[in-house]
Amino acid sequence: MLQLAVATAVPDLPQFAGKGFAARLFAYPVMMLVVPGLWWLLAGRRGAGRVGERLRRAPWIAFAWIMLPFLVDVTGNTLDLYDSIGWWDDANHLVNWFFLSLGAGLLLRGGASGRPWELLVMIGGLGAVMAIGWEIGEYFAFIRGGTELDTAYQDTLGDLTLGTLGAVAAGAVVARGAVRRPRQAQ
Repeated sequence: MLQLAVATAVPDLPQFAGKGFAARLFAYPVMMLVVPGLWWLLAGRRGAGRVGERLRRAPWIAFAWIMLPFLVDVTGNTLDLYDSIGWWDDANHLVNWFFLSLGAGLLLRGGASGRPWELLVMIGGLGAVMAIGWEIGEYFAFIRGGTELDTAYQDTLGDLTLGTLGAVAAGAVVARGAVRRPRQAQ
């Protein structure tokens, strides 16, 4: 949050210029807290008990995986890695979607009753949908009317592909864990 505030307060630094940090200052905390907030509300409706009990039962590891990509993105911009390392953006779309989808997959695995391949498809599909949403957000936040419009189409196709691959990889990890988990319980 501090990095976002600095980027918004000092937008003239080259690593922040034209990258929609005013939108990120609002959107990132909201996106990071949506899943824990929904979980909190739903856990309360299911009669999860007192606040202390809900906190103890919260899936903190899944929440951390979901929140991590936002920290990685802002830190990459703060350190000017997106502009100084040519492959940084591509690596972030692959790895951050792996992290994000891994967190979502861990949450889905808890309520899934299907086969592991169904979990893989569900996580991969959810990750692809999130990647599409992300790219739409990027377009409105800083590509439309910005300096990256000439290369946006090619970049967006690459980002969607890498994000989906990261999500499918996370789905494979979660599905593999779902296969191993019942055997360990026996």
